[in-house]
Amino acid sequence: MAGIEVINQRVRETSAFVSTLKTEIGKVIVGQEYLIDRLIISMLANGHVLLEGVPGLAKTLTINTLAQALDTSFQRIQFTPDLLPADLIGTLIYNQKDGDFIIKKGPVFANVILADEINRAPAKVQSALLEAMQEKQVTIGDETFKLPKPFLVMATENPIEQEGTYPLPEAQVDRFMLKLKVGYPTIEEERRILDRMAHSNTEIPVNAVLHPDEILKAREVVDEIYIDEKIKDYILSIVFATREPEKYNLDLRDYLQYGASPRATINLTMGARAHAFMQGRGYVTPQDVKSIAPDVLRHRVIVSYEAEAEEMTSEDLIETILSEIPVP
Repeated sequence: MAGIEVINQRVRETSAFVSTLKTEIGKVIVGQEYLIDRLIISMLANGHVLLEGVPGLAKTLTINTLAQALDTSFQRIQFTPDLLPADLIGTLIYNQKDGDFIIKKGPVFANVILADEINRAPAKVQSALLEAMQEKQVTIGDETFKLPKPFLVMATENPIEQEGTYPLPEAQVDRFMLKLKVGYPTIEEERRILDRMAHSNTEIPVNAVLHPDEILKAREVVDEIYIDEKIKDYILSIVFATREPEKYNLDLRDYLQYGASPRATINLTMGARAHAFMQGRGYVTPQDVKSIAPDVLRHRVIVSYEAEAEEMTSEDLIETILSEIPVP
């Protein structure tokens, strides 16, 4: 147990910034604790986040405020139907004076990228983000450029039913570590929003309280957080139950079109570690796994037509799996 005591101590020391960061974001954002926690978890686990919700729920404002609280470079890219890949990653420009091409880097070269309304752009632009998100690099012409560390893509999307949206391809959605559903605030929270924001000047200064080096150091500590073999088996059981439910005595085969990919297993493990870090613990519990599982799996489990006909969502299936798989 000595090893766990040491990592516990390191986690307690390193995670001190979490409350400071939340306080700074809380100057602007009312409520939305779940959303803020998940954004910090994705940052700690080196993952990207997709936020879905109707317009006006402060998705963009929350990401913007988080970026201000980090001492990092930030770019907001508004996705529109006429956006081109070059508008995102950059392009080669011909220099008449020297008779050669010079590279003009695009807005993707920043630590935190807000891809606003990502599903309003066509597939060609969405796929331009794929290399950046997965490989953490961009190719312009013949040259490949590494993106800065840390590199986080936080994307917002409107529900598919809304006009002028293109559904994101499964391959791209799978690149996002977490998909979060953003709901309406409570009446008490909305009253506080009214008091805080219903003025002509709503600008609230946010201080940068976390440096990129501290983020990278925190990630190293997150990687050291202990996961018992039984917890690893539990994570595997949850993911495999989305592919072969009958092996776990779950009658869900007719409702599942595709199960979660191996990327889900990796992200569930990293997310559970980051969740433990947020609680100031140096070891993962089954509750860490259960807490983060819906956000890791909801966009990776594709339901069948039968499920849609019975109005069952991927969340319903995940809830069933989590309630039925034995907890170690």
